[in-house]
Amino acid sequence: MFSILIFAIAGAIAQFVDGTLGMAFGITSSTLLIALGATPVAASAAVHFAEIGTTLASGTSHWREGNVDKRILIRLAIPGGIGAFLGATLLSSISLSNGRVYMSTLLLVLGLILLIRFGVGFTIIPPITGRPRSKMLVPLGSIAGFIDASGGGGWGPVTTPTLLTLTKTQPRRVIGTVSASEFVVAVSASAGFIFGMSNQNIDFKVVGGLLLGGVLMAPIAAKLAGKLPHAPFGALIGGAVLVINARIMMIYFEVAEVIRFTTYFSIILITLILAFLAWRRGKKTT
Repeated sequence: MFSILIFAIAGAIAQFVDGTLGMAFGITSSTLLIALGATPVAASAAVHFAEIGTTLASGTSHWREGNVDKRILIRLAIPGGIGAFLGATLLSSISLSNGRVYMSTLLLVLGLILLIRFGVGFTIIPPITGRPRSKMLVPLGSIAGFIDASGGGGWGPVTTPTLLTLTKTQPRRVIGTVSASEFVVAVSASAGFIFGMSNQNIDFKVVGGLLLGGVLMAPIAAKLAGKLPHAPFGALIGGAVLVINARIMMIYFEVAEVIRFTTYFSIILITLILAFLAWRRGKKTT
């Protein structure tokens, strides 16, 4: 019972982050499970099974709030589902030791994306005019779905910043559409894990806990979407993901303790500075 409560709290926190930022449920949950010793396949599978419920609740909540663009949803979700199935099948075939390194490396990259996106806030490519078209949405969904399933997270960090950067779609509609389309990704990834996992075991206490916390938090997060000063929060989440996965990687490669702690301190310091600067930028625009 206590373990379910722990994962319910983790699921609620992850869903709060995901529902307000449009990303990071999978990254947050997978990082926690990997840090607690779960195998990469079991962690990603548990997260995606839980996400079937959380994304359905989140998508429904965003739909009721008018945050979902139906045309973007369809063009993003279908290729995303195909990519997720292929990514889950690939992860199921990787050895446990290699899988841990692969997932932590990918989570490090995704954490860096979060930190740069929210902490630096620098737009490299100017937004396109008009509505996003299939020639952009189809490859975006395919790549994001593959990364999400094979890395335990990544649908939001890939799709949300891209749509916010390259289109003029309202932030709340980007967040809502990405959250709603993730249901298809979660179902497809889960099917891929069932197809490829063979003897791997899923701890359904973890699934149940993540699902419970996520479903309860989804309506609250949907109401807050686009209303919170999310840039500093996003930078802090990115920094936390970097620290946790950097620790896993450095322990695996037996990096000296002094280098490990110097790295942790540096990441935390840079994260706090970037979060503060993001907060200052937000204050200037209000």
